[in-house]
Amino acid sequence: MSRARSHLRAALFLAAASARGITTQVAARRGLSAWPVPQEPSMEYQVKRQRGDPQTQLEAMELYLARSGLQVEDLDRLNIIHVTGTKGKGSTCAFTECILRSYGLKTGFFSSPHLVQVRERIRINGQPISPELFTKYFWRLYHRLEETKDGSCVSMPPYFRFLTLMAFHVFLQEKVDLAVVEVGIGGAYDCTNIIRKPVVCGVSSLGIDHTSLLGDTVEKIAWQKGGIFKQGVPAFTVLQPEGPLAVLRDRAQQISCPLYLCPMLEALEEGGPPLTLGLEGEHQRSNAALALQLAHCWLQRQDRHGAGEPKASRPGLLWQLPLAPVFQPTSHMRLGLRNTEWPGRTQVLRRGPLTWYLDGAHTASSAQACVRWFRQALQGRERPSGGPEVRVLLFNATGDRDPAALLKLLQPCQFDYAVFCPNLTEVSSTGNADQQNFTVTLDQVLLRCLEHQQHWNHLDEEQASPDLWSAPSPEPGGSASLLLAPHPPHTCSASSLVFSCISHALQWISQGRDPIFQPPSPPKGLLTHPVAHSGASILREAAAIHVLVTGSLHLVGGVLKLLEPALSQ
Repeated sequence: MSRARSHLRAALFLAAASARGITTQVAARRGLSAWPVPQEPSMEYQVKRQRGDPQTQLEAMELYLARSGLQVEDLDRLNIIHVTGTKGKGSTCAFTECILRSYGLKTGFFSSPHLVQVRERIRINGQPISPELFTKYFWRLYHRLEETKDGSCVSMPPYFRFLTLMAFHVFLQEKVDLAVVEVGIGGAYDCTNIIRKPVVCGVSSLGIDHTSLLGDTVEKIAWQKGGIFKQGVPAFTVLQPEGPLAVLRDRAQQISCPLYLCPMLEALEEGGPPLTLGLEGEHQRSNAALALQLAHCWLQRQDRHGAGEPKASRPGLLWQLPLAPVFQPTSHMRLGLRNTEWPGRTQVLRRGPLTWYLDGAHTASSAQACVRWFRQALQGRERPSGGPEVRVLLFNATGDRDPAALLKLLQPCQFDYAVFCPNLTEVSSTGNADQQNFTVTLDQVLLRCLEHQQHWNHLDEEQASPDLWSAPSPEPGGSASLLLAPHPPHTCSASSLVFSCISHALQWISQGRDPIFQPPSPPKGLLTHPVAHSGASILREAAAIHVLVTGSLHLVGGVLKLLEPALSQ
């Protein structure tokens, strides 16, 4: 193993150890090579664990920044575009970054979570930073924090804060022209909100998510999201329900932030050819409209050396908000929208008879958008001849999401099979450094999958008999490989299965017919139960198999790791 890769593994482990509260000394005693690295402890888990007084936590982040050798004023040099929202904020950031990169600007982009490798979170010119750069900046920051610790402070910040600090250092040292920064959770008390003078802020569509942290109504969540507004800094939002939109307006007025409502994308297409988007789905048009306003405002403020506000097209008719300018997108803007890529969001992979539809939707509103996209994609497909088509759902949900509500929204897709599994690529974790989460056990995540299956079966209005909930007797030495709790095919409209990891689920779904995903051999017990056995025959004979993977970005990331091996290299 090269020195760079060895350092990278150590770096990732130490970040994870910090997130789990393991000291450097304990980590060293246990041996770095003996510890796999988690993908990321749930962000909610981290925030809850560190929560305390929210304002105190922001001050702690500023202290970490100072100990790392930077002051908040240094971040002003990054010409930041700060974006929050419940759904679509990552896609909005991706559109914005690609638009500005098409002008020849050197871009930085900080996002979360990652899908396959942690380096995805820190991008320069649209590409994850290299392992060598990651290693270099990780150790530089790590040693700086170690050198500046004293008895009054914890030496290392948690996982997400460490990576946020690291992103700021990378962008400053690599001299980017601008940085697009996606909020982690919320806004007001998110650790990215130490940004003092962004160039422009954006708020994508709002909905219900992270309720234990942000509140249980969209209005409470809107208050948190509006916390990124800054005095005199233009901000843009897409059309929201009246309640949360009023909260955003009031927050902006209190802070003296000029807030604008984005016109629909159709308004920017008038008088010119339709805009082509690199991301599929009707809901991406709202994200693209916001991205165009953010990029347009950023470019204008750079021309004016940061002075002035956007000129509203006309007074807004909704909650006294002015409408953002209507303008003709430039050729660079059109190119940026067309070339935008954002894996795991309305992504399609076509592999022989299999078509994989990947979307990390994990809220009610994003699940509705996902269903619309999936059904429209199926309507536009070429129907095969010579065999049946099969629709498969692969689903998992984590955190405080309501899986029953999400599954109910997915039912109109008329799946032939519903498959549930944890966000683990393999049962054996040694080769999945970026895919693990040490805050839950295998038993806990499997139990949750069984609960998802039960919700699905209840939605099909069938009563599961008690014996269906006991796992089959494990074969010697192979308990982790077994299929759990299938639902008999004759009792519901869609048969449901639970697998112990993503790899086993994909093996059953693909039946060796994906030309790239070719695992060595199926695990023992994969076809033990009638549903798995009969379903395997149907899948092997199907002319087309349409697989929707949704419910969790971490699930989508694990699937991409297996279907696109190059992403792990």
